[in-house]
Amino acid sequence: MSAVSVEASNPTVISYVYRLRLAYDGDAGGAPATLFLKTRQLERKTGAGSWGHHEVEFYRRLAPAAPPDILVRCLDSHWDEASGDWHLLLEDLKDTHAVPSPWPFPPTLADSETVIRTLAQFHAAWWDDPRLGTSVGTWANPADLPQSQQRMTEAVARLADALGDRLAPERRAFYERLIDRVEPLSARYHTRRNMTVVHGDAHVWNCFLPTAGTAGTPKLFDWDGWRLDYATDDLAYQMALHWYPDLRRQRERHMLDVYHAELQARGVTGYDRQALQDDYRLSVLWTTMTPVWQHAGGVPAWIWWSHLARIHLAADEFGCRELLG
Repeated sequence: MSAVSVEASNPTVISYVYRLRLAYDGDAGGAPATLFLKTRQLERKTGAGSWGHHEVEFYRRLAPAAPPDILVRCLDSHWDEASGDWHLLLEDLKDTHAVPSPWPFPPTLADSETVIRTLAQFHAAWWDDPRLGTSVGTWANPADLPQSQQRMTEAVARLADALGDRLAPERRAFYERLIDRVEPLSARYHTRRNMTVVHGDAHVWNCFLPTAGTAGTPKLFDWDGWRLDYATDDLAYQMALHWYPDLRRQRERHMLDVYHAELQARGVTGYDRQALQDDYRLSVLWTTMTPVWQHAGGVPAWIWWSHLARIHLAADEFGCRELLG
């Protein structure tokens, strides 16, 4: 390689992405002409030292053991504990893949099915894997629940202070009850059964689909939020958080059917459709905290404000308040 130039750059919410053009002396021998460099956004102060580290860990520890055809390939990764600097060097799929639709428009039904099947393939690969909590990720400790409740209380208070009378009293009361019920609501998680690695930011625009006329498979990316949990957290994030009620009512049950069928096709057993439905309802309840955490983490209001409205509409439809006792 003789030279590297920046062809394009783009800031995301938590990182900076560069498209690099590579030049070679003589025959490149099939080496890539372009690559993507993802690195720290220097201007971002909130949590700047932790962003990126988790995704570097994903590509080092999990990606080699995951289905190889559904992940964007990482060629190099680095994280410096002292400075917080990090980077990922990723394959460039611009010429063969694209996101399912322009944000914030939802994809077609067929593309939505493809995305959720791809997510099911990844979940199935890690389903109740004995490495969970040992060499892959960590389980939350029940003894830490009081600290979790305190963090939730502080985050809700910050959101309430920021919104003032724009946060309805009944929603503030909802969060107070949710925080009070954290221990019994966490019982499902602490069974550690029918669990997997979840993406944590599984909106449809974190999946590349092959463009028309090209060969290839869907590719999941942006893994900074991965964790161990029940899989429906990703499904609630993808649908209940991002879809308005009319579209959700048209597609949600069908998409859950598609997802469950793909799990079974990939060898997951002992997890019936009702179990999926029950988990999904619980995930919708927990996902009401997502816009709260986004606000606390400095995510722009143009992202979390609509999430706040949509997820509470979904929680109302699923009777999630009944889960609060």
